[in-house]
Amino acid sequence: MREVLAASTMSGARVLAGADGLDRVVRRLNVMEVPDILPWVKPHELLLTTGYPLREDPEALAGLVAALDDRGLAAMVIKLHRYVDAVSPRMLAEADRRGFPLIELPDSVGFDDVLNEVLGELLNRQAAVLARTDEVHRALVSVVLEGGGLPDLTAELTRILGVPVVITTPGSHPADPGGAAATRVPIVAGRVDYGRIVALSDTPLGDADVHCLERAATVAALAITKQRAVAAVESKYRAEFLRDLLTGGVGDLAVAVAHARSLGWDIDRPVVVVVAEPDAAPDAPADPFGPALSPVHQRFVGSWQSVIARRDPRAAVVNLHRDVVAVLAAPPDLDRLIVELSRQVRREAASTPSYSLGVSRVLDSPDALPRGYQQARTAARIGRQVQGVDARATFDRLGVYRLLSLIPDDAELRGFVDDVLGALAAEDPEHVDLRRTLSVLLETNCNVAQAARRLHFHYNTLRYRIGKLERMVGPFLTDPTLRLNLTLALRVLEMGGSRTGSPRPPLAGSASRRG
Repeated sequence: MREVLAASTMSGARVLAGADGLDRVVRRLNVMEVPDILPWVKPHELLLTTGYPLREDPEALAGLVAALDDRGLAAMVIKLHRYVDAVSPRMLAEADRRGFPLIELPDSVGFDDVLNEVLGELLNRQAAVLARTDEVHRALVSVVLEGGGLPDLTAELTRILGVPVVITTPGSHPADPGGAAATRVPIVAGRVDYGRIVALSDTPLGDADVHCLERAATVAALAITKQRAVAAVESKYRAEFLRDLLTGGVGDLAVAVAHARSLGWDIDRPVVVVVAEPDAAPDAPADPFGPALSPVHQRFVGSWQSVIARRDPRAAVVNLHRDVVAVLAAPPDLDRLIVELSRQVRREAASTPSYSLGVSRVLDSPDALPRGYQQARTAARIGRQVQGVDARATFDRLGVYRLLSLIPDDAELRGFVDDVLGALAAEDPEHVDLRRTLSVLLETNCNVAQAARRLHFHYNTLRYRIGKLERMVGPFLTDPTLRLNLTLALRVLEMGGSRTGSPRPPLAGSASRRG
């Protein structure tokens, strides 16, 4: 409005009220010819009137000020002494309270003169904005077509606008320098939010520069889409190469080690293989190594890649058959590795789905990678069987479960359980409770006093239960072979899942053995 008042046709115009609003932006003009003007006005309009539509009710102008301000108009210009002689004090007070400029136009100035000059200036400015925006768009598209990425785009924008420009990821907010004004424009392609273009300046950017940022956001979305397509192809290639390493499909191991090094991976050192296997079974894509992953699984893979990269920049991390597989430097403590990785992944992505984690033994040479991969997968699978979902297991701590997992015939395993436990294998609460008593007795080498303390039983109560158990399964206190069979049968039941609702023993341990 300040610039409008500086126009030659506005010479002699007087601000009656609302001077605090002279920084309001004017984008169009309108003339009030009917009393019910409100349906026809738009934000940022400068409304011109002689007051003729309200000549019979001048007091209505006071209420009109509030209604126009609520609709976002820039100001009102009024010619007095024709149909309305004066502006009421109530109207002036309302305009001052709202900072809504109320301007008196001299009698000698016609509305057509104001319309021609102000509209002409608006059109010239809009044309300049479009020309500058088109120029910026061509410059930025050239950057992308010549192979430039987001850093090149931000550098070009910084040069064009003359202010620092950064591109952020969704949800991030770069710190603004003291006193700087940040203008943020979203980068969106389809329904995907890729982040923001942020320009930092001492004063708010003008319309032309904001339009430039909006065009730049479109070009940035194109660059990000291209970047992600290239990354998906590279990810597929890396996954296939690591799959060959882990399945023994590499011919010349020395060449493979060198090639892994060119990818930023160091596999020629003591390492462990980690497999993070989602507990849910999503539909597999047509290409198990391709980019056709759900957004949830993409975040799952991304969080693992971020966590492993911070821990070991030379580690290999890929998405392989819906599992995240990592080959990273061997830690001093495998148990601590599991705890740290689990905590960091949860912190990286709060919505991470339930997954089971398996860790191999420490591998001293690249030719042991296939064995380590199988160890990690076995640990994850058996861990889920014994602990249920969200299991954590190291291969070294699987113990007898490793041997039991090699028996493919479930019916044979169930037959063994029925033969050894008999009626004790039933799933009713009484027999489940007795199995718990038997398990603690076997874990304490049949030390009745120690078992009673763990079970919080009276010594005589436990003696009574032992008698009942021996009548059901035999004299296990004196028969070591029977104790072995009973232990194996209980472990088979544990591997069958958490059907009894009883807690499963943790498999992740601190011991590590060279593989």
